[in-house]
Amino acid sequence: MRNILIVGAGQAGLQLALSLRAEGYEVTLMSARTPDEIRTGWVMSTQAMFDMALETERAYGLNHWEDETPPIHGLRPTLAAPPGQLALEIIAPLDKPAKSTDQRVKMARWLEDAQERGVDVIYNAVTTQDLDAITQLGRYDLTIVAAGKGDLVAMFDRDPSRSPYTEPQRGLAVAYVHGLEPDPKWPVPHVGFHAIPGLGELFVIPGLTHSGPCDILFWEAVPGGPLDRWAGHNGRMVPEQHLELTLGLIREYLPWVAERARNVQLTDAKGTLHGRYTPTVRRPVAHLPGGGRVLGLADVVIANDPITGQGSNTAAKAADHYLKAILARGDQPFDEQWMTDTFEGFWTAHGAAVTGWTNAMLQPLPPHVQQLLGAASQNEQIARRFAAGFVDPNDFLNWFVDPEKAAAYLAEVG
Repeated sequence: MRNILIVGAGQAGLQLALSLRAEGYEVTLMSARTPDEIRTGWVMSTQAMFDMALETERAYGLNHWEDETPPIHGLRPTLAAPPGQLALEIIAPLDKPAKSTDQRVKMARWLEDAQERGVDVIYNAVTTQDLDAITQLGRYDLTIVAAGKGDLVAMFDRDPSRSPYTEPQRGLAVAYVHGLEPDPKWPVPHVGFHAIPGLGELFVIPGLTHSGPCDILFWEAVPGGPLDRWAGHNGRMVPEQHLELTLGLIREYLPWVAERARNVQLTDAKGTLHGRYTPTVRRPVAHLPGGGRVLGLADVVIANDPITGQGSNTAAKAADHYLKAILARGDQPFDEQWMTDTFEGFWTAHGAAVTGWTNAMLQPLPPHVQQLLGAASQNEQIARRFAAGFVDPNDFLNWFVDPEKAAAYLAEVG
């Protein structure tokens, strides 16, 4: 059986390693951290995953937290215009629940699963020089890089035709909390999406962490604006200071959320995260000095801003797409053309739609989108279709991102 090396133990790398192993492949996985180091480390993301992506996990028995993670029944977007005043609200139910499981919990368990299921797990940070030496040994039929952070990403060239931004579009700040009261407008667990035009957004995401069900308070701040209060804090801010800043901005700009947040506290001493990065699409194949070729996966090659909540979803779908491409390849070589074709197939099937939609949402909303959201606040059919787009963003191409298609859809639904 063919032997595959995967570098990186996040959503995509671990999911692909476990699913390939289940299909009988010899798999080596390189992780920079052990399960205990991940489990006791800092939070890594917000990771709200919708049903289409969750199904790729269920197919290989990776959904260990199905009954523990709070079901996310939909989205509730609000618009604060002017800041501090509620101008628009939408209740957008999902047909099937989404889930957000703390990646510290999830990735630690999946690494343990990998060891138990026969994946050769090597705990070691990998440099470009290491990878060059490894590929020259000729032991592996295919090497995939799924480590979306660090030096390895720099091996993959930026694709300017698919990367409109050259600098970060949002400052990001996450706090995991207990004690948030239910939304009185819609008491079931749901993602709150609170937009403050020109300034940024707050997301409120139900999730599961070490200590049980929680909520994630996630600010996306327009750089240089009044919400961008984490700028200049190199390294990590003191968690309690981070939380107080989060809550202070909520009190100032979103009083209807502040009413629910009077008794919140951090879930743990490492329940915060802040930073920023430039949304970038990279070319899928990296050329190593010794002549080796490696294929990029998920965040390595498609790193979108998290404003649409698609990072973990895209990673899961990419792992599933690469899995099917590897299985279909049989005994044929995993040459550079196959690598390129595999990525381009994913780009066409999923990547282009989610990237285009996400990049558009980082800009002021055009009139036709404002009109659509206004209609969704009054029409559940439109609201449901909006929610369904988070499950499969391809549908947004049919009605949401194009003014003419939007007008035709609104005329159709009356």
